[in-house]
Amino acid sequence: MTRYVSLAVTAGLVAVAGLAFHRVFGFGPVVPVAVVAAVVPTLLCGLLSGPRKGKDPWPLWISLVLTVVAWAGTVSVTVLRPALSEGTLPQTLREGVLSSWKAILTTLLPAPAEPELLVLVNVVVWLAAFASAELALRTSLRAVPCLPVLGVWAVALLLGVDGPGSNAPLAAATVVLAAVLLLVRADGPGSGVAWRPFALGVPAAAVLGALAFAAAPVVPVSAQPYNPREQVQAPPPQQRDGVSPLDRVGGWLLSPDQVMFTVQSRRSEIARLAVLGRFDGVTWSSTARFVPTGSRVPEGPEPDRKHEVAQRVTIRDLPGVWVPAPDRPRQVDGLPVVADPESGALAAAEELRPGQTYRVRSVVPEWTAEDLAAATVATDAEARAAREMPWGPGASEPPVQIAEFRKFAEAATEGAASPIQKAAGLAQYLKRYARYDVTAAPGHSYRQLDYFLGEGRRGTPEHFATAYALLARTLGLPSRVVVGFDGGNRVGDTVQVRSGDVMVWPEIKFDGLGWIRFNPLPDNARRSNKDDSVAAGETEQKLEQAQKNAASQQRGEGPGNTAEKGPQRPPADEGSPLPWWVFASIGVAVVLLAYVFAVLLAPSLRRRRRRAGTPAARITGAWHQTLDHLADVGLSTARTLTAHEVARFGASSVGDDAHGHLGPLADLVNRSRFAASHPDPHAADRAWQHTDAVGRLVTARAGRFRRFRRRLHPRSLRDRRAAGERR
Repeated sequence: MTRYVSLAVTAGLVAVAGLAFHRVFGFGPVVPVAVVAAVVPTLLCGLLSGPRKGKDPWPLWISLVLTVVAWAGTVSVTVLRPALSEGTLPQTLREGVLSSWKAILTTLLPAPAEPELLVLVNVVVWLAAFASAELALRTSLRAVPCLPVLGVWAVALLLGVDGPGSNAPLAAATVVLAAVLLLVRADGPGSGVAWRPFALGVPAAAVLGALAFAAAPVVPVSAQPYNPREQVQAPPPQQRDGVSPLDRVGGWLLSPDQVMFTVQSRRSEIARLAVLGRFDGVTWSSTARFVPTGSRVPEGPEPDRKHEVAQRVTIRDLPGVWVPAPDRPRQVDGLPVVADPESGALAAAEELRPGQTYRVRSVVPEWTAEDLAAATVATDAEARAAREMPWGPGASEPPVQIAEFRKFAEAATEGAASPIQKAAGLAQYLKRYARYDVTAAPGHSYRQLDYFLGEGRRGTPEHFATAYALLARTLGLPSRVVVGFDGGNRVGDTVQVRSGDVMVWPEIKFDGLGWIRFNPLPDNARRSNKDDSVAAGETEQKLEQAQKNAASQQRGEGPGNTAEKGPQRPPADEGSPLPWWVFASIGVAVVLLAYVFAVLLAPSLRRRRRRAGTPAARITGAWHQTLDHLADVGLSTARTLTAHEVARFGASSVGDDAHGHLGPLADLVNRSRFAASHPDPHAADRAWQHTDAVGRLVTARAGRFRRFRRRLHPRSLRDRRAAGERR
């Protein structure tokens, strides 16, 4: 009976551990794979371990061969069915076993539930189920079948370290099932289940698991988990678009009525297309480190104020691979994409085609003047790279335009002291300095921007944004350029975004806030190419007003001269302290665990001490150990009786079988105490053999649970200490 109950528990343990992969794929794809991979090898091991007409069970190597064959057949039917129908089963199986781990580590979670990726879950869970079942059937060590389960947990935690969801319920269930397995295997695999301690122990284990699950959210943990993704280099995406979106801006503005894509949403938002952070003196390019994603895009810095927007986008005539989405996208469904974890920029796995539809959910930040007023410039590695002023391809010395740009930027921001003053002041200066003209010649190299700022003083969004980004870098502000769309023609809930709605804007990175958008375009540019039927740019208008307010506050403008008081910024959130009852609960738990540990450790130490010393001391120790055993069946007054009286009363309490051990042990004790000669080591060995036999009989009579419960009682610990002092 114990054999089959143990197998059922091990299958449950492995299945629960396999569900920990939900942070990698989600529960939907993982549940059937984990359950099948946990149940099938367990059933196979159970069938092979049964009696064969009086013969021994099948040897381990036969079980191993059969489970490999069963795994190949099961995984082909349950996981790799599409590959089986397409005739690519061997290749898919090989990639799944050997390379799926790397594909998962280079994919933003949750990963797509592709067959070659789910093979890894099937293999890990299957091996753990087979190992746990065989250990439960072939060993008598109670906790050993739990070891393969820890291996499943290790793999699942490493692959899903930054995935969504929580493993706390599964961890609590694992603890409960492990405790149940220990109770089931208490008397070895060959004996029956001790139902009384089992019936009492399972509810206790369930209560402990529930308490662990309830306490998990309030346990203070500050360490960052090890993330193996940092050690694996993601493969570069297959970009098939050789033309930067920034180079297309001029052509799109000259043909403004071409429909790029449609957006179905109640709220209009600015859509980002490409984020360009590297400038080589001639052109801007992307620094994105694109990695595959199942659907989720990593979060960026979150402001206190934000709003969510859900859109259904249909591609029309938008070329290339760049995927439009509001800042910042969180989830993309319906289109295979790769994403940049830093910027949140999206790119399609293949070139976009008309008619493709996808759904995107974004969290759009809303910055206020208070957020920006005390903002400081970011100093991380990305920000340092965003300050670089390259000389240009093949240049042996810095171009003369850099010095001219620096003089221009310093003059434009004269009197500005803080970063927000410089950033906002530079945008306002360019608004008034140059005119918007869609017929201006495209280009954004040093020479072309020098002409734009010096002689031409007219340009497209390309010129205004790239000039602002370079001028900001000369002031020490980390900058980049973003290409996107703002506006469109709304009909009901659908907006047609046209080529004339293209927009280019610069962004500055601030510490704790991330990248903040600035608009250096003249006001007439917005009115000239935006449809008044669309309430587009609402977030941008609020951001511009917040930037003006923050800059004016620091200059001391506005009512009340707020500069004298300094910027009013909400106090930093230092984190609410944990309530007192959390610390009290942790303290009580520590005390209880220490007490239980001491109770469990004390008998082993006492037994080791009693077995040491001279033969006479060992016989005396065996007698005291026997008295401790008899106390567990109610013979608490045995220490006041003679040795043979103890043997007589002990036999009546434990059973007739005990008399065959208590009587000889009493004789050995009396001879050791009163005989003229000293006992020899063989007598001490016989005394401990009788003591161990009495202990086994007492356990069979009283039960392990009753003996353990009695040891936990403080009175029992006090009686044993007092008895030790009397000795």
